[in-house]
Amino acid sequence: MTILCNRIDKDYMMSEELFSQRTTTCGALTRADDGSRVVLNGWVHRNRNHGAVHFINLRDRYGITQVVVDDDASKDLEEIAASLRLEFCIAVTGTVRCRPDAMINSEMATGEIEVKAERIEILSSCPALPFQIDDGTKTKEDLRLKYRYLDLRSQGMQQRMKLRHDFILSIRNYLSARDFYEIETPTLIKSTPEGARDFLVPSRHYPGKFYALPQSPQLFKQILMVGGMDKYFQIARCYRDEDARGDRQLEFTQLDLEMSFVKRDDVLTLMEGLFVHVFKEVMDHDLPPTFRRLTYAEAMNTYGTDKPDLRYDLELEDVADLAARSTFSTFKEIVGNGGFIKAIRAPKSETVDFSRKYITSLEDAAKVYGAHGLAWMKVGEHNTLAGGVSKFFEGLEGEMIERMGASDGDMILMVAHADWKRCCASLSAVRSTLARDLGLIKKGFEFCWIIDFPLFEYNEEGGFWQAAHHMFSMPQQEFLDTLESDPGSVLGDLYDLVLNGYEVASGSIRIHDVELQKRIFRICNFDDETAEQRFGFLLNAFRYSPPPHGGIAPGIDRMVMIMAEETSIHEVIAFPKNTAAVSPMDDSPSEVDQKQLDELHLVIKYPEK
Repeated sequence: MTILCNRIDKDYMMSEELFSQRTTTCGALTRADDGSRVVLNGWVHRNRNHGAVHFINLRDRYGITQVVVDDDASKDLEEIAASLRLEFCIAVTGTVRCRPDAMINSEMATGEIEVKAERIEILSSCPALPFQIDDGTKTKEDLRLKYRYLDLRSQGMQQRMKLRHDFILSIRNYLSARDFYEIETPTLIKSTPEGARDFLVPSRHYPGKFYALPQSPQLFKQILMVGGMDKYFQIARCYRDEDARGDRQLEFTQLDLEMSFVKRDDVLTLMEGLFVHVFKEVMDHDLPPTFRRLTYAEAMNTYGTDKPDLRYDLELEDVADLAARSTFSTFKEIVGNGGFIKAIRAPKSETVDFSRKYITSLEDAAKVYGAHGLAWMKVGEHNTLAGGVSKFFEGLEGEMIERMGASDGDMILMVAHADWKRCCASLSAVRSTLARDLGLIKKGFEFCWIIDFPLFEYNEEGGFWQAAHHMFSMPQQEFLDTLESDPGSVLGDLYDLVLNGYEVASGSIRIHDVELQKRIFRICNFDDETAEQRFGFLLNAFRYSPPPHGGIAPGIDRMVMIMAEETSIHEVIAFPKNTAAVSPMDDSPSEVDQKQLDELHLVIKYPEK
């Protein structure tokens, strides 16, 4: 329905078809348009009545323009202006004029001009809003998601959706210019569970059989290499039935990429060039031409994690040798039994008091990752240590302070554990907490590669080895003869890309030999029959002269989240699920009627209350 207000009588003229179509957008007008007659279409962002004059901020995707209904306007135009409410969708016909110098709004792209309204049409109305559009990020998330169509109108969401679009477009252009083909892989595939749980889709034509939604296009992109496609990429939708969190969704988007006849450095060099290009084009930000590389062992020992945030220092130090020479019986026992003791320096701060209460909060952070406690000492003048466990380190003060690079006012914090990973991870939690609390995190983007990952990890609960990443990654050549005899020492031709403490991409050089692939399956508790049943189509393809190949899969959602300086991927996805894996807007997941269940030959068995 369209309501026209430039009429002589007071009867509304209504039409389903007629409305004044925009001649420009709400973000395009400048001083150069002074005197032009224009039509704007958009939503009422603000409506201020200053006596006989109305000021209407009209908003569309491109910006905001101030519309003015002057005191010489007709009565009908005044009435329609007064009737406007927030988020009414309207068309405005009027003339552009420059604002007086004293009225220029430097915070608006169109702040030098305004449009004198001659005609206003209400294209559609709007009830009272559940929240203010420009206040979306301060509104409870479930309310924002329930009314996502309103939330998407906010400036923040508009900007982030544009950033996401620009990011993906830049990727497409860069790879297409380097002879990559963009190829779609199936969305309904065979279930091959070996990681997260699959989402299953029942088949109506084949009772008792199911498709699965792909957790990634992994097997299909490898088969594309067998098919001679050589360079493939896809902006791929992926699905994993796992718990949602701030940087993870049930459905997500990744750049999926694979190349033939490549080694690890070829993949890493391509990705460095890609992101140097994308960040410059999209963010006007200069990245270094190559990214720092750390082995998995170096990353864990130095930062306590395989996804280190390099925007701040705070490196971990091994102090097991000093602890063994101390008189602290707990430390001496752990070291004597082959355990690990690591320390971190907390620099003196003008804003944070290293009180016992604060140290307890750091200890709580460490305990989440398995630490039994957090030992501490404070550095004083003249190479002295005080408080905490300092009395056990008499005679070792100078060595400890030198090892830690500490000075007067710093704190030395230590974790001891029998398990190396837990010792590292516990102190990594302390590291990240300190960096945040002490304001040590620098602005910007810090990439790094993590390489030389273990190929296998031991499943304590199941009592067998499993792939640390996935079962299709190539072992490094020097470990081929010891795969079965010593799986724990095998390093894979694996690599992760880390950005600001987030893993943003994971990849590997792939296995392309049938017999080697079978060996990996057997080590991971898949006998030949099971492997053939689940992965037979891949094994069969590998019998037909596959090329050496490798690839990687950067997460689109997570990378755009970091670029937008957000902490949740919900902010960069148009229609995300909440942390309970529910969509408040369309109320999915939802029940279906019995007819649909009957067609799919399904019976629902509800859990016992």
